[in-house]
Amino acid sequence: MAGTIRKVSAASARAHTRKKTHAVSSFLPRGMIKKLSVVLFIGLVAWSYQAIQPTPPKICGSPDGPPVTSSRIKLKDGRHLAYTENGVPKEKAKYKIVFIHGFNCCKFDVIPISPALLEELGIYLLSFDRAGYGESDPHPKMTEKSTALDIEELADKLELGSKFYIIGFSMGGEIGWTCLKFIPHRLAGAAIVAPVANYWWRGFPSNLSKKAYNQQFLQDKWAIGIAHYAPWLTYWWNTQKLFPGSSVISQRVDGFSAEDLKLLPKFAARGYQVVHSSAQIRQQGEFESIHRDMMVNFGHWDFSPLELDNPFPNNEGSVHLWHGAEDLIVPVILSRYISQKLPWVHYHELPDAGHLFPLADGMSDAIVKALVLGDN
Repeated sequence: MAGTIRKVSAASARAHTRKKTHAVSSFLPRGMIKKLSVVLFIGLVAWSYQAIQPTPPKICGSPDGPPVTSSRIKLKDGRHLAYTENGVPKEKAKYKIVFIHGFNCCKFDVIPISPALLEELGIYLLSFDRAGYGESDPHPKMTEKSTALDIEELADKLELGSKFYIIGFSMGGEIGWTCLKFIPHRLAGAAIVAPVANYWWRGFPSNLSKKAYNQQFLQDKWAIGIAHYAPWLTYWWNTQKLFPGSSVISQRVDGFSAEDLKLLPKFAARGYQVVHSSAQIRQQGEFESIHRDMMVNFGHWDFSPLELDNPFPNNEGSVHLWHGAEDLIVPVILSRYISQKLPWVHYHELPDAGHLFPLADGMSDAIVKALVLGDN
């Protein structure tokens, strides 16, 4: 007997197929899918955390670290500062000057004051590696105040006396403001040369700081913005390969002015002919040198240079601010504004100069003469 033929509609066939498909897709229990999702999320977080963590520093003098080749002093907190001395012996010096180097530099990157002038005026010149650079120990708790206090303690350890002069260039110039804030009683005078400015200092009109900020390369706006708003990402941002990091770190040449390009060969041969390289400058780790430098100097400061009082109300010393009008690395407009708000600052703007103007023939001598002898 023939079997009964049952007709199945197309809709029923499709519904039947869907049920089977659903059954196959549910091969993994729903609970297992949730657990796998959590595991994947945790793995992603762990990978991200590892990606933003800097490699541990290699401390100079430690078993796996670079050797100590420079003179160093030990600070109260146990850190070491490396330094170098030039000019006349400090016991015979009429003027004692502490030089503060810039970003991605070291104690040998002193502006080229002529030996003849050092001898003529009786100048003792002290330069040191800022924390984390060269052979100075890193400072994991570094703030905008730290370097000024390091300078004071270094001066005491080397017996420079109750007062001394400072010259700070570029990022070192920015630190010059902190010396005027935290150790003004130790200063005989200060020269702040082509200083980096923190775009978030109190007292800058928002339209002015925005204008200065927008004069940078896009990659620098990002890098500096990260250092200010998300400092924990600074190391990752400047070492990852997806986007360009700081142009200064990568040494992008088109950020220099026409006058700077003429001076670049001198910059390459800087440091009293001492052979050194970026690898030696950052030898204890990029994070503890250049990246922490960015985090602190573009971070949230507890004071603003625009709020400073005159440290020399009786004209017993002077503060000189120098800037090139064609500086394409550090916008001059912020230095102009600071000089307007602080009338006790002697402002020197050089119309055709870029960021590297202290390397021009005779320029460093002029800066020193103005500092120790006065504008005349």
